[in-house]
Amino acid sequence: MDFEHNITVLGSTGSIGTQTLEIAQRNKGIRVCALSAYSNTCLLEEQTRKFLPKLVCVADEKKASDFKVRVADLDVKVVSGKEGLLETAAFSKSQTVVTAVVGISGLMPTIEAIKAGKNIALANKETLVTGGHIVMALAKEYGVKILPVDSEHSAIFQSLQGNPKKIKKILLTASGGPFFGKTASELTNVLPKDALKHPNWNMGAKVTIDSATLVNKGLEVIEAKWLFDVDISQIEVLVHRQSVLHSAVMYEDNAVIAQLGVPDMRLPIQYALTYPDRLPMEDNELDFAKYPDLTFEKPDTDTFYALELAKEAGRAGGLLPTVFNSSDEAAVKLFLEGKIGFLQISETIKRAMEETKNIPSPTIEEILETDKNIKESIYLRS
Repeated sequence: MDFEHNITVLGSTGSIGTQTLEIAQRNKGIRVCALSAYSNTCLLEEQTRKFLPKLVCVADEKKASDFKVRVADLDVKVVSGKEGLLETAAFSKSQTVVTAVVGISGLMPTIEAIKAGKNIALANKETLVTGGHIVMALAKEYGVKILPVDSEHSAIFQSLQGNPKKIKKILLTASGGPFFGKTASELTNVLPKDALKHPNWNMGAKVTIDSATLVNKGLEVIEAKWLFDVDISQIEVLVHRQSVLHSAVMYEDNAVIAQLGVPDMRLPIQYALTYPDRLPMEDNELDFAKYPDLTFEKPDTDTFYALELAKEAGRAGGLLPTVFNSSDEAAVKLFLEGKIGFLQISETIKRAMEETKNIPSPTIEEILETDKNIKESIYLRS
């Protein structure tokens, strides 16, 4: 089957970005038209020389000039900073923008891409967590698709194909992270190196820490609310240690349809790029004999109470999901720097949510201002 598709990859040097480019390399019909990275210019140069995009953004403006010199022999335009990232997101030759940047920094580029008529392969959950009410409305207005890249949301999306949208509930799976079964007292003195040892997935530091606290699952609950137009009460989180059943949908007649596969992000990335088609993929066939036991348990929300904080934020809506996300981004940064303990991540989120007055339908400016204020306040306290 012939398949041709032009893509932009925002965050090309991260985990999702590099795997997206691996898929593009294996599927010659996927053409990489534009790339962006924050500061890893060595890897970005390799990618630029391999895929020959027409536009590349180096978000770190201090490194952009040097990068431009290094690729001067290529037919590529180099841009930088926030304005450069927005230009890259809207690049005319691309049909789909893979948003794989980390944190709330993905919000504005996603909005710019939607306004330019691009479909979004969404790997940046913070976009919907902080601005779901704005992003989903814009996607409808401009007639673009929001295609999930997270393995869990891709599984839900796949489980909905060909079925009437009469969802009773979504079963959102979680690996439980490296500290599954641990008590709060056992987590008092854990170090970043301990929290970064994820049992199943190879992810960036921020997402891996969020997996350890269950913050990541909380963000995914809010994202699922927007992607699938369900109430928070319709989303049930289950700890599934094997990460084989990626998530499921229970319909009104109690039938459950799930998507299963090996713990491999390439499949959901590729499906987001080729939807509604499916292309062959190597080295990821699921051998059920290797997984004789698939287990499911309820999460420990006493120890890992950030998940309940996320649900609270998702139910309240408005600015509260931004407060949840921004306080977590700040707290994770401090934890990785050794300035606060692991348990203080959730404590920081809880305090920020308690201290911030909610706004029901915030503007983009109010979201970004809140993000800035929350982070500055937390950094000052540290």
